[in-house]
Amino acid sequence: MKSLTPLEVAWAYAAAHAASFASRYPKTLAASVSLGLAGFAATAFGVAPLVPDASALPKHTITQSVATDDVQAQLDTLAGQDIDLFRSDVTRTSDTVDSLLARLNVTDAAAATFLRTDPVARKLLEGRGSKRVQVRTDAAGKLEELVARYAAPGSDKIPTQFTRLRVKRVAGKLVASVVLAPLSAQPVLASGTVRSSLFGATDEAGIPDPVATQIAEIFGTDIDFRHDLHKGATFSIVYEALSADGEPINWAPGVGRVIAAQFVNKNQTYSAMWFKDGDGKGNYFGLDGQSKERSFLSSPLEFSRVTSGFAMRLNPILKIWKQHKGVDYGAPIGTPVRVIGDGVVEFAGWQNGYGNVIHIKHSKDVETVYAHLSRIDVATGEKVDQGSTIGAVGMTGWATGPHLHFEFKVDGEQQDPLLVARNSEGAVLTPAAKARLTELSAIDRTQLRVAQTLAHAQVLGE
Repeated sequence: MKSLTPLEVAWAYAAAHAASFASRYPKTLAASVSLGLAGFAATAFGVAPLVPDASALPKHTITQSVATDDVQAQLDTLAGQDIDLFRSDVTRTSDTVDSLLARLNVTDAAAATFLRTDPVARKLLEGRGSKRVQVRTDAAGKLEELVARYAAPGSDKIPTQFTRLRVKRVAGKLVASVVLAPLSAQPVLASGTVRSSLFGATDEAGIPDPVATQIAEIFGTDIDFRHDLHKGATFSIVYEALSADGEPINWAPGVGRVIAAQFVNKNQTYSAMWFKDGDGKGNYFGLDGQSKERSFLSSPLEFSRVTSGFAMRLNPILKIWKQHKGVDYGAPIGTPVRVIGDGVVEFAGWQNGYGNVIHIKHSKDVETVYAHLSRIDVATGEKVDQGSTIGAVGMTGWATGPHLHFEFKVDGEQQDPLLVARNSEGAVLTPAAKARLTELSAIDRTQLRVAQTLAHAQVLGE
């Protein structure tokens, strides 16, 4: 027989007592159960959320009138305001006054007549197109002001000024004026890596061709870009972006001078910066103060391919091997030809196999020759400055295709122009100017380092 624990004995006693109580007092047990359930319900009510049901809350509708101004009064007020409308466009070579004003939404017959007849205002459509024009009119299209911005007359290859033509209504009458204004310049940093050619690298880096041309000229006496340019060569530059009254210019390349540059080719580093010495004349110098400019430019064309160098060759006309005592540059007809150094025109005209040719005397014993020209822009006896245009590439005389034949003579004997240019003298700075250059070169070094850093960061981000 199983023995019980004290707790089991207690539970058995309680159960027997409860059963005896239920059999003797059934009504009392029912009442006790009902009272317990009521207590439980009260407890449940006490712990239920006290937030009232939103659907049972009373609802009230509030109506309020909002006063508004009379719409017609507002329209009348707007109609009383002076409204200026601005529009911009660019002139075309085929433009008339009427066609230009129509594109600009100018409805003003008197203004059209003024632009056709006023001596200053007529310059708007004279010459080449691409003049950037901005007009200000009233709501009815009546001209209040017109401003045109375009290239200054006789602009250099790297312009510093622009022409601003203004037509403005003063005391109810239109007045025209024209002035020369300085172009604004902002520095631009850029870098690139050569994979095939200099121009291919600058195109890939988004650098304009005129800047690439300047790079080739700056380092032309250090690097032979036709033969010595190494794949993987790198460059960093700081150049100017030009604007007229804050507007990007569209009549020129839109870029100014290269301010500073660095080129690394075959582990050799070349640097240059633009610097104006005491007499106000600017030249390129290395960051060490050595001149990058030479007495003679490395080429009479800004940048072109050499089709025949200073060497033995099969003469294309005579069909015999013969010493070619000059350099031929292949270029399209009309490409500007520049004089490589200061001098005086000794001869300009037609000369047998040379066709149209120019001879420039630079000193008692130095002369240069420019042959097969399509055009001659100088006259015999005229003084010319280094870099000025003297004619254009052609194929006159004994020529099988468009090119420039160029010779460099010393005491009447032809010399290799590339070697002569590389060995010619450069500008020399005074001690004070060199100290100033050293001071300014610190800024250029910093900008070139930033350009290199930006290029490196771009490569890592690709």
